[in-house]
Amino acid sequence: MAVRILTLVGSLRAGSHNRRLAEAAVQIAPEHVEVSLFDGLDTVPFYNEDIDVEGTVPAQAVKLREAAGDADALLLVSPEYNGTIPAVLKNAIDWLSRPYGAGALSGKPVAVVGTAFGQYGGVWAQDEARKAVRIAGADVAEDLTLSIPGSVVRFAELHPVDDPEVTEKLSAVIEGLAARASATATV
Repeated sequence: MAVRILTLVGSLRAGSHNRRLAEAAVQIAPEHVEVSLFDGLDTVPFYNEDIDVEGTVPAQAVKLREAAGDADALLLVSPEYNGTIPAVLKNAIDWLSRPYGAGALSGKPVAVVGTAFGQYGGVWAQDEARKAVRIAGADVAEDLTLSIPGSVVRFAELHPVDDPEVTEKLSAVIEGLAARASATATV
């Protein structure tokens, strides 16, 4: 049975370099790993405890929770907006952190990767994403990282899947996350 990795992308722009990085993850996943993209983070309402009540939870939030719950691990792909995590990705983490102590992220292996225009490849945003999912109860794979700087230039005419250095490093993250998910499942 394949290890299922759900990918959440923090950029909503259709042609975003981070979305393309997530697409590359789907394309290069080995046979024993199924990587899927969650579409629709832009339609998940901002987390509000008043609407997070059984029977009234918005459908898109339910869909997000179910997708994360069905996954063996999560891969977050984050750009850097003003030195931090995009609101849409933080909102997804907030929904997945509930109910407290039993959310869809509880104990689930999570890795964070991304690309950004700056010279550090969005490491601040990725660090913030790791912090948020750790607090939400995830098993953060601190050793599985990928920060690609200079995205605007590097991917101007090249899809990340066509960049051998990126695919090698991204493959290592996917393999490591799958191994972590498999080890978690057998414990």
